[in-house]
Amino acid sequence: MSEETFRAFYVEEKSKGEFVSSVTDVTRTFLPDHDVLIQVHYSSLNYKDALSASGNKGVTREYPHIPGIDASGVVLEDRSGAFSEGQKVVVTGRDLGSNTSGGFGELIRVPKDWVVELPVALNMEMAMKYGTAGFTAMYGVKRLQRELIKPEDGKVLVTGATGGVGSLAVFFLSELGYEVVAATGKTDKKDFLKELGAVEVIHRDVVSGVNENFLLSREWNGVIETVGGEMLDAVIRQTNHDGAVACCGNILGHELKTNIYPFILRGVSLLGIDSAICKMPMRLKIWDSIAGMNHGKLPDDFARIVGLENLKPEIEAILDGKQAGRVVVQHQTTG
Repeated sequence: MSEETFRAFYVEEKSKGEFVSSVTDVTRTFLPDHDVLIQVHYSSLNYKDALSASGNKGVTREYPHIPGIDASGVVLEDRSGAFSEGQKVVVTGRDLGSNTSGGFGELIRVPKDWVVELPVALNMEMAMKYGTAGFTAMYGVKRLQRELIKPEDGKVLVTGATGGVGSLAVFFLSELGYEVVAATGKTDKKDFLKELGAVEVIHRDVVSGVNENFLLSREWNGVIETVGGEMLDAVIRQTNHDGAVACCGNILGHELKTNIYPFILRGVSLLGIDSAICKMPMRLKIWDSIAGMNHGKLPDDFARIVGLENLKPEIEAILDGKQAGRVVVQHQTTG
């Protein structure tokens, strides 16, 4: 990184519908004119990043672009005066990496109200092992707790359990004393999910491959549902009286076809999780809760650290549904 340029994973639209990516030097003038300039030490790979890197105009409207919806790093400059030079910070969500240059670059420039001081109990690498995935998972946990879903009430289901959000939801819930059932299509990852704290691992078809009855047997007191589509409908119909379903994903589809009876006969609550536009008071509480977890209990192989040059195969893997755990991106300027 020089005074004029920084390295980044840079995505361009060479012709209509043809997108190419490369690791290259980008001029600082490419960054938007916001108050806080941050030297990024770590980022992480999320499904949304993979879509942006592939030219998905529903995520990123204009190219060229630098993806990366997560970043942890050090403040270089803040024209607003809210943060000090050298202060360690984390940025997740908002528009970072979507239509604002993101954490796959060595520098980001963002508004001050996107920035959170790094909690003392977290270092920059660990913050990105959690990242938006961990933030979303903890937000879902807090929404279940707000609905008075307690550990002693019964089983809690996590769908898409080997993904970033799902795996961390399993870990957080287990650490908080919940009896967690993990649903996944990757049954070869059973040991991985058990190590994270799942008491039971089941195939996703056990949950979604059900009949179309308006109500099904009551299996779950709470659910963190990360994939959407027919899975979301199925878990709603299987949720216990006064139970709750926190939903945050749509890999299996954006449409929800269900019926009214789980809501009016069982009092089931459907809770939406939008971690990108979470208000700052809740954002701070979520990061404090994450910081309070026992980080040492995460399996050693939970997160892989890669450089920008190794991102392409990881992006392909997450788009193909083959990723388990987390991928942390480390910049060369780190350390």
